[in-house]
Amino acid sequence: MIEQIIHLSVMSGGLLPLMGVLLLITLAVIVERAYFFHRALKSGLAMENDLHLIEYQNVQKLEQLEAHYEGSLQRSIISSALASRGEDADTMDRHIDEAIMWQMPKIDKNIWVLDTSVTLAPLMGLLGTIIGMVHAFDVLGTSGTGQAATQMVTGGIAEALVATGAGLLIAIIAVLFLNHFNKRVRLALHQMDLLRVMLLNRLHGGGSAHHGVSASEAHGGKVKSTRNGSAE
Repeated sequence: MIEQIIHLSVMSGGLLPLMGVLLLITLAVIVERAYFFHRALKSGLAMENDLHLIEYQNVQKLEQLEAHYEGSLQRSIISSALASRGEDADTMDRHIDEAIMWQMPKIDKNIWVLDTSVTLAPLMGLLGTIIGMVHAFDVLGTSGTGQAATQMVTGGIAEALVATGAGLLIAIIAVLFLNHFNKRVRLALHQMDLLRVMLLNRLHGGGSAHHGVSASEAHGGKVKSTRNGSAE
């Protein structure tokens, strides 16, 4: 078995072992990204549910929520909102957007490796096959045109095609998970954008109505009834 692997490696010009290394790197990235997105999206969903239950203008519960999700990807959004709660809504929105942008490298980390594997693996396989076929036809040139030489050539071509098959296998695995993780990236960004809107609403929107105070009382206004039912 080991001798056969060595032989196939030689036939591919040494590219088959490199493709094995590329496969290991691809699998390592897949495992790491799968674990990352599982944790990130799970904590984001839990934060959405917890934030949905918090009353408007309840800063204390927001601070408790921030402490509870320490270490999560989305915690910086709450931290940024609380740090700029004395500012107007537009300023707070910009600060939260900045916090989201700082998290982008973590979300996009190593996705490029899968994209590279999709393109590079088939090309390496094709090059390995070409090198193997060159070796196979060299046998035909040195051994004549007999039946034994023909069998050696066809066998050599079959062995050379292993490199192409290996490259396609790596590309198929990489493209499946690349599309999967691209969807996860969009979902993570959607979660963070939803959290941004929820925080802006809870710190800048509808606070008086949620505390049982009418809008006129909140602004110090008085409503007076007139004889025709209109308010002054």
